[in-house]
Amino acid sequence: MGTDFTVEQLRAAAADAVRAPSLHNVQPWRFRLRDGGIEVTLDRTRRLPATDPSGWGARIACGAALFNLRLSLAVAGTPARVRLRPYPAEPGVLARLTPDAPRRPTPAEQTLYAAIPRRFSNRTPFWPDPVPADARWRLGEAARAEQCWLELVIGVSAVNAFAEIARSANRVLERDPAYRAELADWVRAAPAPDGIPAAAGGPLGEPQDLLPSRGFGGRDRAPGRDFEPEPLVAVLGATGNTTTDQVIAGQALQRVLLTATDAGLSVSMLSQPIEVPGAREALRLSLGRFGTPQMVMRIGYGQPGSPTPRRSVDEVLDLSVTRA
Repeated sequence: MGTDFTVEQLRAAAADAVRAPSLHNVQPWRFRLRDGGIEVTLDRTRRLPATDPSGWGARIACGAALFNLRLSLAVAGTPARVRLRPYPAEPGVLARLTPDAPRRPTPAEQTLYAAIPRRFSNRTPFWPDPVPADARWRLGEAARAEQCWLELVIGVSAVNAFAEIARSANRVLERDPAYRAELADWVRAAPAPDGIPAAAGGPLGEPQDLLPSRGFGGRDRAPGRDFEPEPLVAVLGATGNTTTDQVIAGQALQRVLLTATDAGLSVSMLSQPIEVPGAREALRLSLGRFGTPQMVMRIGYGQPGSPTPRRSVDEVLDLSVTRA
C-alpha cells in the first residue's frame, strides 16, 4: 500500500472536491488530514435548518465532494481506499480515505475527472433535442457503479404524474415562512464565495411550467423560452435512507452528473419531492422501486452553464489532526 497522504495531496484533491454541488451552494464540507488519512467531515455551521432539517442534503453534498476527492487522488496516481462512517463516536466524520497501492488512472477516471470543472447546474430551459438511448444507458450505469439506481421517467402520463408530486411538494415548502426566508438568505446579489448568484438562478417560474423551480432571484424569461413540455426526468435512489446510504447516493449523484457533462448534457436538480417526506414516498410508489429516492434531475441539452462561486480551499481544510 502507499504511504501516508501529505498536506500537498490533500490540498490538491480538496480543490477538486469543492466543485461538488450542494443545496443553495452552502458547501457543507470540511477536509482534514488525520493520522495519514484524509477525512471528509460535515460542517454543522453551514446547515439549512428549514430546507434540510434532517441533514440529508448536506450528506448528499459531502458524498458528491467525496467522489471528486476519490477521482482527484486516482488521477494523481495515488488512489484511496474509502471507509464510510469510520468512527461510530464521531458521526460528523462521513468518510476516511487511506492510500491504496499506487497505479495509473483508468481512462474512465481520467474522463470523469476532466468533467469536474465543466459541471454546472443549468436552471434555464433546455432545447427540444431528445437525449439519445446510449447517453441514457451511460447515466444508469454511472449510478449502478456507485451501488445506486437511476429511474428515468418516460412518457407523457408518467412525467405528468411526477410533475404533480413535485408541484405539490413545492407548495408545501413555500407555505413555510422559514423556508422562504432561508432561500432568500442564500441568494447573492453581489459577489460572494457561497450561495446562488441571482444571475445563475434561472428564469422566474410561470403558470404554464410543468415543473416547479426555486426563485433564486431569477429574471423574466425571453419570449418563446418556455421550459420543455416533456423533460427527461431522472430519479436517483439508494437501497435505504441511512446516513451511509445518503453519502453513497451523493457519490452516485456526482458520478451521474460528471457522466452527463462528458456526454454534453445539461442537468438541473429538483429536490423538492425529496425534501417533503410524503412526496418522497409518493414518488417511490409511483416508480415501483424498493429503496429510497435521493435526488431528482432534469436532463437535456442546453446553453453552456456558468460556475457558481466556491470558498477557497484554505477555508475548508483542517490539517494534521491527531486522534485522542
